[in-house]
Parts: sequence; C-alpha cells; structure tokens
Amino acid sequence: MPVTTHRSRPFSSSQRLPDPEQPPVLHEPDEAGQMLAAFIQRYPRLLILTGAGVSTDSGIPDYRDGDGAWKRKQPVQHKAFMEDFHTRQRYWGRSLIGWPVMRNATPNLSHHYISDLELLNHSSLVVTQNVDRLHQRAGTRAVTDLHGRADEVVCMTCGYRCPRDEVHDRCADLNPGFRKYTADTAPDGDADLEVDFSDFRPADCPKCQGILKPDVVFFGDYVPKDRVYGALDVLKASDGLLVIGSSLMVYSGFRFCRYANEWGKPMATLNLGRTRAEALVDLKLNARIGETLAAALKQL
Repeated sequence: MPVTTHRSRPFSSSQRLPDPEQPPVLHEPDEAGQMLAAFIQRYPRLLILTGAGVSTDSGIPDYRDGDGAWKRKQPVQHKAFMEDFHTRQRYWGRSLIGWPVMRNATPNLSHHYISDLELLNHSSLVVTQNVDRLHQRAGTRAVTDLHGRADEVVCMTCGYRCPRDEVHDRCADLNPGFRKYTADTAPDGDADLEVDFSDFRPADCPKCQGILKPDVVFFGDYVPKDRVYGALDVLKASDGLLVIGSSLMVYSGFRFCRYANEWGKPMATLNLGRTRAEALVDLKLNARIGETLAAALKQL
C-alpha cells in the first residue's frame, strides 16, 4: 500500500474550483440514470464514496456550492478546538441548536437507493464523508464512516466515551440561558448563532475533567490510518469507484480518486455541481441525486 496523507484539509486557499472553459452540462435524471446504469452494468462491484449532497434532502445543510466554494464560514479547526477554550464554548453553544437537527434527521430516498445497490451486490463498501450515520439507518451494512460519527463523544484525555445526547443535555442544564436562542442550522450539528459565548460552560469529562469532543475528524485533524487503508484495500479489489454527492474538495475523499486513477479503476461521479476530480473520471453526471439513482435502479 502506498504512503498516504491522512489530514482532513481543503483543496486550496481559494476554496473553489477553477472556472470551467465551458459551463457544465446539467443532465436530466432519466438520461443520467441510463448512463449510470450502463456504468454499473459494466463495472458491477463498486466502492461508493458519498458526501454531504446525499444528506441535504434529509435537512442537513452542506458546506459548499456547485463550484466548490464555501457557503458559510469554514468549520471549526481541530487545533483551535483543542487549544482555545473560547472555540469550545462557541462550538458547544452553537451545538445546542444544531445537534438536534442532525440527531432527528431521517434517511432520504438517496440513502435507501444506495442501500438497494448493496442488496443488488453492486456496492462492495460505502465510504462516507458524512458523520450523520444515515446510511446505516437506511439499512446499508458495509459502511466506513471516514470522518467519524457525530452521535458519540470521546474524552481527549482518558478515552471516556458516551452518546452525544448525554453531553448535549448536560450543556443545556449548565447553560439554561441559551435555551432562548434560535438560529439557522449549519452542517454537522452546527448553527449560525453569533452571540456572546464568554459565559457558556461546556461539559467536561465526568471521569477526568478532560476535553470532550465529538468523535469526528475536524478540519486539520487526521483520519485514522487503519480506516483509510481498509477502505483502499476494498477499492483495490473493486471494479471501480462511484462518487455520489461530493465535490471532493477535501483531500481525505479526493485521495480515493487519485488511487483509483493510479490503479486503473474506472470512476463515475454523480453530483449536483462540479467536482475536484473532473479530469480523472470516466463519467461525470451533473444531476439530481435521488431521481438519478431511482432511474438507474429501474434498469439494473
């Protein structure tokens, strides 16, 4: 296995894809579904990589627009969360609004269609950049949560682990004044709340008073090596790679396209908007995800 870089980092400081020479073609779902079905029939056992675009129909916002640019302020950085108490105050304060939205989200049709691909033996593994666990709730069994899971919290000192809801409830009890606030939700259990967080009391580890952090890979953190290598092993044994709902602007996802290209694996992308892998893939489908998957499944 080649040496890989595991840090979760964005594509570039400009935070968007270069302007295309020609406007991208928007495919109608029936046409895109026909092309996707033909790709799957030719390469029947695929590693499927999914991103935020799969979960937007479940009410979970995504980070980027169709050109890969940030829609809002960048998410919390791992270093800032670990070293700056105010960053943790702000994170957990905003989480009081944002986390229930993710917790209460339910799988949408795209999640169920991807589960159907597994039932038809067309999915060797779903590697998801999402932390919402909606693939599992839709019935997909072979899933790697590349960036972790938002429903669990871990102590960064002693390793204590508990459900996110327990920490959420403790933060709510410690900060009753924050119950009055409302705000638009943001990706991954965040919210667009801008208030004075200086008096917010984050919940500490009940065993050692250490820092509690959701068991997710924040930007600037590292994806565990065994998680990456395990997924790459499956990719190497698969017939190809199918990317659904990701702009691939974060290297932890884009690396799968780089290795698929190096190993001669055919690739297809299904995303409403462009992706970082435009020059690498064999099939680019700029189309609505759920409707395209539905059309493709009718032909498999």
